[in-house]
Amino acid sequence: MVAAACAAIVVALLAPTAAAHATAQATAQATPAPAPNAKKPAIVWKKIPFGPKRRRQMAAYSKRHYGVRTWRLRHPHVIVEHFTGGTSFSSAWNTFAANGPDLGELPGTCAHFIIDTDGTIYQLVPLGTRCRHTVGLNYTAIGIEDVGQSDAQVLDDAKQIASSYKLTLWLMQRLHIQLRNVIGHNESLISPYHKELYASWRCQTHSDWNHKDMRRYRKHLKVLARRHHVPIGPPPAWVDSGC
Repeated sequence: MVAAACAAIVVALLAPTAAAHATAQATAQATPAPAPNAKKPAIVWKKIPFGPKRRRQMAAYSKRHYGVRTWRLRHPHVIVEHFTGGTSFSSAWNTFAANGPDLGELPGTCAHFIIDTDGTIYQLVPLGTRCRHTVGLNYTAIGIEDVGQSDAQVLDDAKQIASSYKLTLWLMQRLHIQLRNVIGHNESLISPYHKELYASWRCQTHSDWNHKDMRRYRKHLKVLARRHHVPIGPPPAWVDSGC
């Protein structure tokens, strides 16, 4: 009888706590998550020529390398960070505007954005246009070029890296791109979205924005994403490229 009475007392004492916990859970589930509020950064349009001829070239390139003939970028899943390898915005813009052959093929290389060393963000083509900036990912990736000659140079430029974070975060929010799919060009081969029909190009990548520096980049971007309620998504799901 004593044991039964003690058990009853314990149940009575725990009941309010359990009820309060259940109420708190129900309230948390009923409360909607705050809406993402990353603001669009200031962007200066500086269009490169991308008329019907270049669009046809991009569509043909897409057919050869991805199996579908189109120049349109629909529902991008990846953001690729690059550095230009040069020292000025104008040199990078001129290269992309020239539409010269790259790896023996047309159209020439390009990126959607270039971020200058003073933090100015330039947009070169619409988000719905494919650009050649990363072999194996051009069919699904937005390309961002930072003016500079190394990852460290960009990371140490306060104005430039701040603009890079703002632009990338806003693109994540607008295009519903997960943090794990914000990658450096050097990580292209381990992205689950990498796809290349040319066997000789399958292992082609660049050294810019290596894995170590991109881990640092994503770590800070994660803090900003949480601050602005931008969905982050699950941890990275890297693949073995076999390269």
